[in-house]
Amino acid sequence: MKNIFLSREYLEILEKSAPINMRCFFIGFFDKEELVGIGLSQFLDLNLLQSFGERDKCVKASVRNFIFKNFCSNVLLMGNNMVTGQNSFAFSEEIDKKTIIEGLLLAMSDLKAILKYSGKKTHITSLKDFEQADIEAFEKDQIKDYFQFSTQPNMIFTIPENWTTEQDYIDALSKKYRDQYKRARKKAVEIEKRKLNLAEIIKYEEEIYELYFHVAKNAPFNTFFLAKNHFRVFKEILNDKFLFYGYFLDGKLIGFNTLIKNGYVMDTYFLGYDDGIQKDKMLYLNMIYDMIAYSIKKGFREIVFARTALEIKSSVGAKPMEVFGYIKHESKLIDRCTKTIFNYLEPKTKWQQRNPFKE
Repeated sequence: MKNIFLSREYLEILEKSAPINMRCFFIGFFDKEELVGIGLSQFLDLNLLQSFGERDKCVKASVRNFIFKNFCSNVLLMGNNMVTGQNSFAFSEEIDKKTIIEGLLLAMSDLKAILKYSGKKTHITSLKDFEQADIEAFEKDQIKDYFQFSTQPNMIFTIPENWTTEQDYIDALSKKYRDQYKRARKKAVEIEKRKLNLAEIIKYEEEIYELYFHVAKNAPFNTFFLAKNHFRVFKEILNDKFLFYGYFLDGKLIGFNTLIKNGYVMDTYFLGYDDGIQKDKMLYLNMIYDMIAYSIKKGFREIVFARTALEIKSSVGAKPMEVFGYIKHESKLIDRCTKTIFNYLEPKTKWQQRNPFKE
């Protein structure tokens, strides 16, 4: 399946509207003269961020921010930090996974040299997001210098082939979660949902960014903030493959969500909302139900809900998929403590997995 996040159109979006602290590199892998693979790498300068996230006001967060600013601010990533899942490379089927990891590591080495030449020292190199089957195929000695980690899982909603309408989903829910669905829908009865076109996205650009930024800055940790023109550029380039839904109350935009059509997979993207109205109207949960309903109606087989809000996504039927990454600090002294530091600084999320469907 072609991955939209490695398409020419998406890479053009990154060229035109990447976060201010992000530099993107587009990589070609060749066997002699033949192109056998493509990849995406991102360089993040965390010193350009005013905030890493403002939700957690505690000593640990202050220590984390100090360490990142002073010792880990320049991060070279093989992968896409803006989406969850393996969206960093694609190779010809003839190329085995041992050769792929060799190619990725070689590309990282070349990029570090390019960055150094331009005056940017790399503190951390990292590769993301690999599934269990991928890492089992790697030769362990290839990445022995890297610390393997796993953070929050990718939440995946699988749509059964016999579902064709939202009612099929509702009928599959147990009474408890069917009641949750009805309660959420009743709460939002006064809210108007509209699919916005490019002109409307431009018209509401200030309000959209304000809603997005409110949600983003209140996350436990951030390594970037979107450019203000990001959604406009997305719509200009991807057109109907990018869906933007606005939620209105008394004529005022109070929230939005975005979706990306990626073959038979629907990828959820960034959203924003007025927090006070969100709680009263169960807006976030209603957005998720809307995403599920649309994806079923249009025949998608899977919804990628990504990493945040694990329990609420679990309560609608998404299942966790563990993904892994690799990380290395360029300072050998600090790198020896990577595991300890990572386990201390990585925001932990306690959540309970739910099963909303009938047994």
